[in-house]
Amino acid sequence: MSETSKHTYRINEIFHSLQGEGFHTGTAAVFVRFAGCNLRCSFCDTEHQSFTLMTAEEIASAVFGYASDVHTIIVLTGGEPSLQVDEQLLDALHAHHQCIAIETNGTQPLPSGIDWITVSPKQNSNVVLQQVDEVKVVYEGQDVAHWLDAIHAGHYYLQPCSCKNTAEVIEYILHHPQWRLSLQTHKYIGIQ
Repeated sequence: MSETSKHTYRINEIFHSLQGEGFHTGTAAVFVRFAGCNLRCSFCDTEHQSFTLMTAEEIASAVFGYASDVHTIIVLTGGEPSLQVDEQLLDALHAHHQCIAIETNGTQPLPSGIDWITVSPKQNSNVVLQQVDEVKVVYEGQDVAHWLDAIHAGHYYLQPCSCKNTAEVIEYILHHPQWRLSLQTHKYIGIQ
């Protein structure tokens, strides 16, 4: 067995569902949720201590077991996936030509080979990614205007925090139309 095939990743879960947030809402996706994060957000829904060690080949096999259709997006999420994702894993996932997306807090550099980058910056964090596809901010009433200049993206979304402050987010967007509304539709319709 080669050294590269022995490398493992801490995987919290892998599941097939619909993307519930942001630009790709409603799109079939296989989610690869990584355990561990460099930030500890109060609203995080990932159990960071629970994980299975898996190789890139094992992850790819699990992903393709759910969906081998090239139109299915693979979403690397967490926790914070950028702490573990590398080119070896991306190569294994790209073997079937799927689109690989990542949802990251933006505090770590990313390897090449990711097709869609969503940054969800957190307050008081040092975001190092400055050119991405999508910015999605969980809104808790904080100042978000600086993210429009700090991160260049094709799409900017504000998302209510755990579906609790939707009216406040709508009101903000009505007065700041550079932002679009992202709802956690998976929570509203009762899917993972």
